[in-house]
Amino acid sequence: CTHYLFIVVVAVNPTLLTINTGDYIFYTDWAWTSYTVFSIGNILMVTVGACYYLTFTGVPGTATYYGLIMQVYTWAAKGAWFALGYPYDFIVVPMWIPSCMLLDLAYWATKKNKHSLILFGGVLVGMSFPLFNMVNLLTVADPLETAFKYPRPTLPPYMTPIEPQVGKFYNSPVALGAGTGAVLAVTFAGLGCKLNTWTYRW
Repeated sequence: CTHYLFIVVVAVNPTLLTINTGDYIFYTDWAWTSYTVFSIGNILMVTVGACYYLTFTGVPGTATYYGLIMQVYTWAAKGAWFALGYPYDFIVVPMWIPSCMLLDLAYWATKKNKHSLILFGGVLVGMSFPLFNMVNLLTVADPLETAFKYPRPTLPPYMTPIEPQVGKFYNSPVALGAGTGAVLAVTFAGLGCKLNTWTYRW
């Protein structure tokens, strides 16, 4: 029972994160702070849940299946917001599946070595997730233009759209998200694996 409850909870959380990401991206310069912050949040959800599910079953491929679950949830969330009358580009759906495939690959290639999964898999997810998300974001309309088309009546100052600063790699959201993600995802992966020993000690 605890196992399935955890799957539902972690699958719902990325759905909520997707909504928040859309909201931030809609009213800010999506290529900077909001992108990095939500990359880290999404990396947390995908790494903990996928490692937990993967080590629970011990079957390579389970993490990808978990990513598919999250993809379905988040696409449903996008559809719900669209049905409410928001622009289609209001919600940007994170790309869960490719990073989960890398987790499976790390687990399979090291013959189900949990420590390799934590170290190698965590780094792979942390570095790849912001990159896959950026490729996904490049396919949507300009968020700044969309924000000015659909203004909110009460927009706080910190949410006011700003002009992007291009050409500065040290400010790159992909580089910043991948760097912090590569470090933090190792801890997240360790937590996901540890949840099995905490929950199923009997």
